[in-house]
Amino acid sequence: MSPQQFREHGRQVVDWIADYLETIESRPVRSQVAPGEISAQLPAHPPQQPEPFAAVLADLEKIVLPGVTHWQHPRHFAYFPANSSGPAILGDLLSAGLGVQGMLWITSPACTELETVVIDWLAELIDLPARFRSTGLGGGVIQDSASSANLVALLAALQRISA
Repeated sequence: MSPQQFREHGRQVVDWIADYLETIESRPVRSQVAPGEISAQLPAHPPQQPEPFAAVLADLEKIVLPGVTHWQHPRHFAYFPANSSGPAILGDLLSAGLGVQGMLWITSPACTELETVVIDWLAELIDLPARFRSTGLGGGVIQDSASSANLVALLAALQRISA
């Protein structure tokens, strides 16, 4: 994809998302499709040639969207809160565009230091004592899932007990 195509398609995607969010209340909260209905509309074999981007967006609208539970819908109350926002979506786009792997400071100093500052901001916003901040004995990093966070907490507890 050329930079010009990326710009054009990116604008189309942002417009599609804005339209989706603007009309989400008119959609059923939960998908109304039957099991197998989505896969029956997909080709049996992978495409041999790329499809035009307009066809991909049309498939998204015609095939994928009817099979989606609309978690952003104002009447979706199941499972757990997973709402997004315009700023969060744009942040995800920027993050994906940079493609940063922030696993170590050396792989992305900006990512690591930004994460540390944001965690300190969060500690301040919820009025945690200074010891919970990176300048004290606390600090921390954002985990990618509840499972990872629980694992890290268990490992920290085990280390503390064995120390």
